[in-house]
Amino acid sequence: MLEELEAEYDIRRYERRVDMRAPEELKKVHPLGKSPVIEDVVDGHRTVFVETGAICEYLVDRSGGLLGPLDGADGIRRYQQFLHYAEGSVMPVLFALLVVAQVPLLGRFAARKVRPMLNVHLDYIEAELASRPWFAGDAISAADIMMSFPLEAVRAKVGLEHCGPSTNAWLDRIHARPAYLRALAKGGPYRFID
Repeated sequence: MLEELEAEYDIRRYERRVDMRAPEELKKVHPLGKSPVIEDVVDGHRTVFVETGAICEYLVDRSGGLLGPLDGADGIRRYQQFLHYAEGSVMPVLFALLVVAQVPLLGRFAARKVRPMLNVHLDYIEAELASRPWFAGDAISAADIMMSFPLEAVRAKVGLEHCGPSTNAWLDRIHARPAYLRALAKGGPYRFID
């Protein structure tokens, strides 16, 4: 999103411990030690956000509305829906699937129970993207940025064949964006649960 906004920024990396807990340096930025985290200092005032949706909303506000809600009630509704749907609905199911798949024997059984829940979301997403090029309408928005991570994770960890043609076309449009390519060059490739 920062690249789409052509914002200046620095990336700081904080390696998690073996037990996945945050290092003390990250807890100094925010007491929860969560990531991603954005720290913005404007006129000596420090603002810190740790929730990705809140980060996106902050950046939309900070940019004067760039990548924000599109015109019209339907575009605004879809923007709000997908801005929060990514972390509120899709990621919990995807995360559960990725975690249980790591557990020997019982994990495979549990994954078979969770997989149909993910399929419901993938079918919904496919139907939505079949009617327009971007989640909120005819132009990319912060809602697309929010939806990119869960769909990248599905494609990388669950499999390309589980995304429908409209979803795969949307991912291809995201990947072709110069901002996406600059972000990968600057920040490195995605890292998912292995």
